[in-house]
Amino acid sequence: MILSDKKIMEAIAEGKIVIDPFLPECLGTNSYDVHLSPYLAVYTDPILDARKHNRIEDIVIPEEGYVLVPGTLYLGSTLEYTETHHTVPFLEGKSSIGRLGIDIHATAGKGDVGFCNYWTLEISCVHPVRVYAGMPIGQLIYFCVEGDIENYYNKKQNAKYNQRTPKPMESMMWKNKF
Repeated sequence: MILSDKKIMEAIAEGKIVIDPFLPECLGTNSYDVHLSPYLAVYTDPILDARKHNRIEDIVIPEEGYVLVPGTLYLGSTLEYTETHHTVPFLEGKSSIGRLGIDIHATAGKGDVGFCNYWTLEISCVHPVRVYAGMPIGQLIYFCVEGDIENYYNKKQNAKYNQRTPKPMESMMWKNKF
């Protein structure tokens, strides 16, 4: 079951969902619009290695925007810090973003109950496109969870993305044992 706008507001009032900053005009019928932060990042190595810590270079989006080019993976982040304590958050791109040929996540659209952070976006495009800090980039949808939760993400010892930062975070796959 997806939370409606009224249920999202109730969950915010109860502290079960946190969205900061929260703007009432960004609340849709059953979602909340999130925006692109001023921070992007790109990997510095031409070949990424799943077993090593791949470094990133930070980019700050200037006022005149920044042109994304096809064939490059950009890491971005949401302007909004979020917490979800009793629902499963899903982040999807807005249709207007998709119509510009922009994908905002490669595989990581689902968050975990207990996720408390800014969202890192895995941005790619099919055509050169100029993006701007603060532009609507996606929408959060909240799903109900059936049953009690034992293993909240923000309390897991091995959670790799609990460090609070408004900047995009690179892959921490290298921390896994394989």
